Amino acid sequence: MQSLSSTYQAEFAPPPEPARGRSYGLAAAAHVLLFVALGLATRWSTQPTVVTAVAELWSSMPQQAAPKLMEPEPEPAPEPDPVKPEPPKPTPRPQPEPEVQQRDAEIALKKQKEDEKKKALEKELAEKLRKDKLAKEKLAKEKADKEKAEKEQKLKEQQAKEELAKKKAAERKKQEAQAKAEAARAEALRQENLKRMQGLAGASGGANATGTALKSSGPSATYAGRLVGRIKPNITFPGDVPGNPRAEVEVRASNNGTILSRRLLQSSGNAAWDDAVLKAIDKTRVLPVDTDGRVPSVIVLGFRPLD
Repeated sequence: MQSLSSTYQAEFAPPPEPARGRSYGLAAAAHVLLFVALGLATRWSTQPTVVTAVAELWSSMPQQAAPKLMEPEPEPAPEPDPVKPEPPKPTPRPQPEPEVQQRDAEIALKKQKEDEKKKALEKELAEKLRKDKLAKEKLAKEKADKEKAEKEQKLKEQQAKEELAKKKAAERKKQEAQAKAEAARAEALRQENLKRMQGLAGASGGANATGTALKSSGPSATYAGRLVGRIKPNITFPGDVPGNPRAEVEVRASNNGTILSRRLLQSSGNAAWDDAVLKAIDKTRVLPVDTDGRVPSVIVLGFRPLD
């Protein structure tokens, strides 16, 4: 029985694995090479090792644990969307060393200061250019104003000279006109004196006469009274005039005494009396001659009601 069991067991047992030790050796060598390759590949990007510590806290008094959270049954996952090709991930840049970071920071700070200094210089230059431009504009404006003022002053002086010349010309013309008038008057006076001197031989005045005419002219002293006496009988006036006012009339006549016109020079204050006097002159028509046989061309007569 024992031999049968052993034979059965040997028949149905799995065959032994061949070369197991060699397989273990190859696997160990492959792992060593893998670790060496990983170390060489990651050596250039080694970062400082950060030491972390984990502490587990225990309560001073025993406490019962809470019941285990029962998670709900997961819902069926939705059908996945069509797989889209993921974009290639950027290759991580190696982090610079602290010294490189400090040097880069110093370079950046220096560049920032240079930029600020450059901006300050540009601002200062722009301000200077602006001030220079304003100064040039101010100088140009002052020059233009000065030239304008000088031009206006010259124009005023020219106008003043022209006005003075016009005044002098007008004064000269006035003086010339006055001189001509004086000369004309002097010539007229000379001619008159010459005529007077030529006619003195035939003058009819007395020894004490002061006139310059050959004969005395004008009506005689009694001629006006004679005319009033001639005209007054033709006055038709009913009633009395209080105060005995005087109406003064200018009478013009021809050489033969015919009355040409009459004009009331001064009213008596009584229109009826004035009208009666004028009608009486019209009725008279002809004036008598004076003692020298002539009739004055113009004579003024006065009429009173009670005279």
